Amino acid sequence: MSDATDPWLIVGLGNPGPDYAANRHNVGFMVADLLTTRIGGKFKRAQKAQAQVVEGRMGPPGPASRRVILVKPMSYMNLSGGPVTALRDFYKVPTDHVVAVHDELDVDYGMLRLKLGGGDNGHNGLKSMTKAMGPDYHRVRFGIGRPPGRMQVADFVLKDFSSTERKELAFLVDRAADSVECLLAEGLERAQSAYNS
Repeated sequence: MSDATDPWLIVGLGNPGPDYAANRHNVGFMVADLLTTRIGGKFKRAQKAQAQVVEGRMGPPGPASRRVILVKPMSYMNLSGGPVTALRDFYKVPTDHVVAVHDELDVDYGMLRLKLGGGDNGHNGLKSMTKAMGPDYHRVRFGIGRPPGRMQVADFVLKDFSSTERKELAFLVDRAADSVECLLAEGLERAQSAYNS
């Protein structure tokens, strides 16, 4: 079982490369990038896994500060579990101190849902992580809503946010980053009551 001194592994899920950067499926990368800026770090290639990582501390100075490793797997979404598990083992992070930040089809655009454990709901990044290390990690689910009309899910998630969505996107990514900080500092229940919508 984990304790307060254990590090946290914050995983932004997405696909590498400029073609995917603004896709709905890459909102996890967007949140990870913002958190990296907040802790004053810069992503670099991991030695132990196909990922980019940055280490730092999150939260107020002193005993409430948490050691964090921010991660962007560079393996493509459906292979995220390998790099995440390798880094979890390397940094000796308990599974319940792993947080996956990801897009969620069954939540309306911009809404957040934080939870511990559960299924993958067809999300290939979660499916890969759960297969590699079990389901008992935290999730910050960033709502992207369902595709319009008859659009295929795969096409929808690999499209950029719409111009209307982009008007709010920076604010919503900021709020998602806040929810991660709250989760680490104050625990899941407090973060859920503050951010689940």
